[in-house]
Amino acid sequence: MTLFARKKLELPSAETALVGRSTPIPTADSHFVNGRPLQGGVPEGAADIYLGMGCFWGAERLFWTLPGVWVTSVGYQGGITPNPTYQEVCSGQTGHTEIVKVTYLPSEISIDEVLATFWNNHDPTQGMRQGNDRGTQYRSAIYTTTAEQAEAARASAADFAPRLSAAGFGAITTEIGPAETYFYAEDYHQQYLARNPGGYCGIAGTGVTCPIGTKV
Repeated sequence: MTLFARKKLELPSAETALVGRSTPIPTADSHFVNGRPLQGGVPEGAADIYLGMGCFWGAERLFWTLPGVWVTSVGYQGGITPNPTYQEVCSGQTGHTEIVKVTYLPSEISIDEVLATFWNNHDPTQGMRQGNDRGTQYRSAIYTTTAEQAEAARASAADFAPRLSAAGFGAITTEIGPAETYFYAEDYHQQYLARNPGGYCGIAGTGVTCPIGTKV
């Protein structure tokens, strides 16, 4: 493995991360599928959670189809560089992972249902990759905005881990922590598979089911 390839699998430090910029990268104003604003205009009581499952194109499509999800977008989180571009994130020098921001209505879909979709549609044991996609930007992550989400995320990981182990998988490597600054990705990434139906999806689960709200 080349030195550059190795660096793409290692998170940068504050000293080695790219500098970034002070202004946001331009993005879309509204959701290509449902027309709702990507920023603002959400109903009272809506909640946000940020999920990393590898390439964000296919992951976003999973969530915008769920009843009770108000709007989705894709972006970058969990890193150091402010307002990064896609190319910078892919360099491995910003520390971010590709993220789907899911804005949902807890009165219509539970956090357990959202998390079950997360666990059941990728492999959370692979570290800095997802399938053939390798790099820090493809790591699995759950970034929460409420205490209830944080508790549910930790509990669901603990429930799913023995099922994965019994099926021959390794330990869960998913990052679980509070959401920090979320940077919207460029407009052409938003709802990419609705704009490009034949585009790369990248979604593949383990074949092991994490039941909704079920303890093992």
